[in-house]
Amino acid sequence: MKIIRYSDKHHAIYYAIQHADGRFERLDGCVFEHPTPSGEVADVAKLLAPINPVAIYCIGLNYRRHAEETGAKIPERPILFMKAPSTVQNPGDPIEIPTRLASYEVDYECELAIVIGKKCKNVSRENALEHVLGYTCANDVSARDWQIKWGGSQWCRGKTFDTFAPLGPCLVTADEIPDPNNLGIRTILNGRAVQDWNTGDMIFDVPSIIEFLSGSTTLLPGTVILTGTPHGVGMAANPPVWLKPGDSVTIDIDGIGSLTNPVVLEKNAGAA
Repeated sequence: MKIIRYSDKHHAIYYAIQHADGRFERLDGCVFEHPTPSGEVADVAKLLAPINPVAIYCIGLNYRRHAEETGAKIPERPILFMKAPSTVQNPGDPIEIPTRLASYEVDYECELAIVIGKKCKNVSRENALEHVLGYTCANDVSARDWQIKWGGSQWCRGKTFDTFAPLGPCLVTADEIPDPNNLGIRTILNGRAVQDWNTGDMIFDVPSIIEFLSGSTTLLPGTVILTGTPHGVGMAANPPVWLKPGDSVTIDIDGIGSLTNPVVLEKNAGAA
């Protein structure tokens, strides 16, 4: 099942089923507790990110070819960093290049995002997928200058600016993606594919990531996990390719769909 999150003309927020023929049917009930079709047409005024995360965990250097292109060693354990929930951006809304804490090296990263549907802790790899509500497309937008040069050896500053986690366009329930590690994944920048690979190249697959993150740690429903990006990032190009105002970035994953966001400069960057 494909599920969208949207606001109607009165700015009320709902979930809906996206049917194969393009119709949207509003869902009743909590998306984490077996929501039911209402039989009513969804009044979709604006498409929103398909989940409002309670937390965003991110795995770095999780594709073999990406580790190779950056000259990094293959990690022995998943490399973890986090993004603030405030980084989430809706499909179609802009990625903002920071101007107050200015960045001149903003990069794209296509990623498969896991959405946790059941509270879990100390989950085994064998049972990990039982706790997944579904999957969506993510763009782990990264300010490389803040990540690498100015972040004090931590990645969070360069990863957690506003708009740096576009999600969408829909949430595909886990039953429709029995093997999340066999999906084509792409970034299309201004109509040109700059990343085009397969989630089978992950160093730590989806069950292993959930097992690791849930170790001695409670994952709540609504937790989003970004699973890493394949090779082809702008930082590794020669010369590097940085996002600029006027660009259009699309993240496309087999079985899920396409997430597109324009790129603009941050506006009104004065003190609040």
